[in-house]
Amino acid sequence: MTAKRLRIIALLAISTVFLLAWAFPIVWSAMNSLKTDSDVLAYPPKLVFTPTWEAYRDVLFGSGSILPNLLSSVIISVGTTIVTMLMAVPAAYALARLRFRGKKFAGFYVLATQMLPPVGIIIPYFLVLRNIGWIDTYQGIILIYLSFSLPFAIWLLVSYFEDIPFEMEEAAYLDGASRLKTLWRIIIPQVRGGIAVTVVFVFLNAWNEFLFAVVLSGNTVRPVTVAMFNFVSVEQTLWAKLAAVSVLAMLPVVVLGVVAQKHIVKGLTVGAVKGGGRR
Repeated sequence: MTAKRLRIIALLAISTVFLLAWAFPIVWSAMNSLKTDSDVLAYPPKLVFTPTWEAYRDVLFGSGSILPNLLSSVIISVGTTIVTMLMAVPAAYALARLRFRGKKFAGFYVLATQMLPPVGIIIPYFLVLRNIGWIDTYQGIILIYLSFSLPFAIWLLVSYFEDIPFEMEEAAYLDGASRLKTLWRIIIPQVRGGIAVTVVFVFLNAWNEFLFAVVLSGNTVRPVTVAMFNFVSVEQTLWAKLAAVSVLAMLPVVVLGVVAQKHIVKGLTVGAVKGGGRR
């Protein structure tokens, strides 16, 4: 056996191990969501079983239905994404294209906010929301989510705005376009791939967020990531229902990824093919 064949076999083995490690949680959740509780707890584990939709019926239409929680997650994620993008696009444009005093400090501050551990700032956020009466409200959770989604979106978008040649913007000014019109008609169409990528990541972060949600939510607003713990208790864990909720919580994210796949790929590769417009 040649050295080249050995390298190929080694690479295939390593790739297979990583693929199995990545796929195992998803396969485990999908399989257990179709089992009964007795099949889930069977030892040795049953790889061949009779599939049942019982867990899905219980979590969707039973007494502990998660439909209100899915609705809460949709409202929070969509609201966070819309507000974030409305603020992030002009902010990123300003940081990338304009010259003003304190620009470097503003850029550093945006980056520095990404380094703060969430657990270190959750108590001040809780006290602020409690004092203004926004605990367990949509506007309160969306406001707090903005504290980490907005810097992330700005930080991500700045690189896309910097890749647009300044000559395109200057040509629009020569034709009499205002800065706002230039941004809307010339710049934003050039960075729509980056905007699509940012929308997806902001939505994913809001959808999957747990730490802030478990502290700041309550009986009125409870995202699905928090509702999952209704199936975990000291006495027992309802593994089949927990797995069914996990699969249902993954579906919107998978659908969003499939729908935006074309824009995501284009947005992730645009920076590699464009020349820098940075000045």
